[in-house]
Amino acid sequence: MTLRIGRRPLLGGALALPAVAHAQGSWPNRPVRVVISWPPGGGADIPMRLAAPAMQQVLGQPLVLENRAGASGSVGAGVVAQAAPDGYTTLADTAGGSVNHLLIPGLPYDFARALSPVSQMVRSPLLCVVRADHPAKDLAGLLARLQAAPGRIPFASSGVGTMTHLAPALLLRRARLSANHVSYRGGAASIAGILAGDAEFVFSTLPSATPLVLEGRLRGLAVSIAERLPNLPDIPTVQEQGFPDFDIADWLGFYTPTGTPEPVIARLAEAAHAGMRDPNAVKRLGELGMIPVGSSPAEFHAFWHDQRARLGAIIQAEGIRVE
Repeated sequence: MTLRIGRRPLLGGALALPAVAHAQGSWPNRPVRVVISWPPGGGADIPMRLAAPAMQQVLGQPLVLENRAGASGSVGAGVVAQAAPDGYTTLADTAGGSVNHLLIPGLPYDFARALSPVSQMVRSPLLCVVRADHPAKDLAGLLARLQAAPGRIPFASSGVGTMTHLAPALLLRRARLSANHVSYRGGAASIAGILAGDAEFVFSTLPSATPLVLEGRLRGLAVSIAERLPNLPDIPTVQEQGFPDFDIADWLGFYTPTGTPEPVIARLAEAAHAGMRDPNAVKRLGELGMIPVGSSPAEFHAFWHDQRARLGAIIQAEGIRVE
């Protein structure tokens, strides 16, 4: 099914966006596929769908957005890792892609070798939330509850080794507490687990949590970065609640298979930058609390390797593995 993106993000599965006029140069001369390695409606999906109209204008061709979720993003990444390095198959993946090699034994590809960074699309603060009727009114209340029941309180994540797992793991380590990790397949599923009462708290991506906080179905306890969110100014940061220097966020990266010609990567980066400067995208991302980036390939390469080291250190310290 082919649909035109309107003024709001579409949350469906694979879809094709219409071609735009004035294609420039010999590449691209056909649609560009974007494999989104997470389910519809989450922190990977929404920014790409918001960016797509402006990216099309730069590329002069349609983008075909395809959700291929599974195994903390490694399924979708594997699809692109095996694709031809011609720029016609690209990847949108979250921070988990930088550390899956530490988590999943026997991955048939090495992300660092198989995929080339194009642009960091967004920085995505996380929001620690509980159900609206949860007894904890703030982070201290939640930690007191964890202290009273060591290792027994369940918390949700969108997958083993994702930022929604690593952020609470880091907090628990610093608080010298323990809890029971429950891994879900994506952010929407983890929120559903909270609402159903199957888990008590989650450090959620903002697209999944913000609307429900605003509706009063979830209670926000803490923001994972150093600054409060402009759209949720009454929710304090983790730092404000007794954990200096706690500053951790998810992010969305855009990649091509290694070996893609540099001019093609540069064109894709130009499109990504335009997507993250599009007024509608900036407005909608801001409403969710997400921070547009649109970095250059060189900037994203340096950032990716720094994150790989930092997040890898958390995983190794906690002994996190996919069971």
